[in-house]
Amino acid sequence: MGDPKGFMKVPRQVAGYRPAKERIYDYGEVEQTLNENDRRLQASRCMDCGIPFCHWGCPVGSKIPEWQDALYRGNKEEAYYILHSTNSFPEITGRVCPAPCEKSCVLAIDEEPVTIRENECATVEQAFEAGIIKANPPKVRTGKKVAVIGSGPAGLSAADLLNRAGHTVTVFEKNDAIGGLLRYGIPDFKLNKRVIDRRLEIFVDEGMNFKTNVTVGVDISKEDLLQEFDAVLLAVGAEQPRDLPVEGRDLDGVHFAMDFLTQQNKLVAGKKITTKNRIHAKDKNVLVIGGGDTGSDCVGTSNRQQAKSVTQIEILPKPPEKREGNNPWPYWPNTLRTSSSHEEGCERRWSLSTKRFIGEEGKLKQVEIIQVEWSKDDNGRWVMNEVEGTSELIDAELVLLSMGFTQPVHNGLLDALGVEYDARGNVKVDEQKQTTVEGIFAAGDAEKGASLVVHAIEAGKVAARGVDAFLRNV
Repeated sequence: MGDPKGFMKVPRQVAGYRPAKERIYDYGEVEQTLNENDRRLQASRCMDCGIPFCHWGCPVGSKIPEWQDALYRGNKEEAYYILHSTNSFPEITGRVCPAPCEKSCVLAIDEEPVTIRENECATVEQAFEAGIIKANPPKVRTGKKVAVIGSGPAGLSAADLLNRAGHTVTVFEKNDAIGGLLRYGIPDFKLNKRVIDRRLEIFVDEGMNFKTNVTVGVDISKEDLLQEFDAVLLAVGAEQPRDLPVEGRDLDGVHFAMDFLTQQNKLVAGKKITTKNRIHAKDKNVLVIGGGDTGSDCVGTSNRQQAKSVTQIEILPKPPEKREGNNPWPYWPNTLRTSSSHEEGCERRWSLSTKRFIGEEGKLKQVEIIQVEWSKDDNGRWVMNEVEGTSELIDAELVLLSMGFTQPVHNGLLDALGVEYDARGNVKVDEQKQTTVEGIFAAGDAEKGASLVVHAIEAGKVAARGVDAFLRNV
């Protein structure tokens, strides 16, 4: 390493966020950046640990010590190419990844890991500014054509690698813009959409084809799809949201989180939403049900829409502040996570179950909740029990259901293609990501279940290798 004692001399320093009182009035990215010299100093903290657990913890296998060293030495080109060699979109994971690499960093033993995620984002931005990142179309085409259905991180990751391999790739997207949940699921205050567009411009220059507002199976038939393309990759995501079928679910004011987030992202992009269909938090008591990242995004968006109050509840117990004995380093820490959105204003509560929604004249007014306790049965399975006498009513004019996704949508394309599903309802695939139908592959949340962006990128890489091997043998 450039400075094997850097971790002893340089303290961990994060860029931090813009002031909360300022950022809640806009949708600009909340995270700040360090200057180039400070960023190199942070890279110098990557120690000569011998075994890079950060690499082990990274789903895309990023060669973290190598590009940290290049960043420290000021070699922007080398740093970028090492980083990009395992990840088509380091500028995206550098913004939205929860950084399992940092949780596995040897310095995380003392809770002072290298700022890997921030360094990653800085490396890409420096490379763009220096003109290092340019289109590099394949010199030879194979004559094979691949259809990628869905333009989220799994689809785009696979499309990028298949295009580099010389195949002619067409990406189909049912929405009006490419990006999947990167585009319409993640708020702009976490991921400015110009970051996506900048990479897409490179992909177009490299010869990739994009078709938006196309629902495969409706606008293009299954028969035409299979006749025109030599292989098909399904990267349609897991878009079946987990519902909450309790009394009052049909009241005006109860919505799925993704509908709420998608609307706001479209508005930020300059698109129009009719007043009748508008989901708005202004001057309302907002209740977010679900404690994950999507719920956090709902909190941040509600605050920007000037909600009267924001409460987030979770059915599971409150996580510990520090690692517990059964959750050692270098594994992912099951500890309390506080996002920039939480810091902007939110009451967070745990071990609460929703009993019913209460309304007047069809409009939501209150929600009945009750405390729950978790225990294990004789078979070691966790069981939830309501605590008698703990029910309460809380005021809420807007409820956002953010309890995750159960599976990909079966009706339509997937059923028409005749692919089989696993016990969880995901598309069944083999080690090469090929489905039970020859020539049809699946990647990302569609076959894995709802997960992280970085997992989807890796699944796309695996699927691309499988599709490439298939095409070279047909």
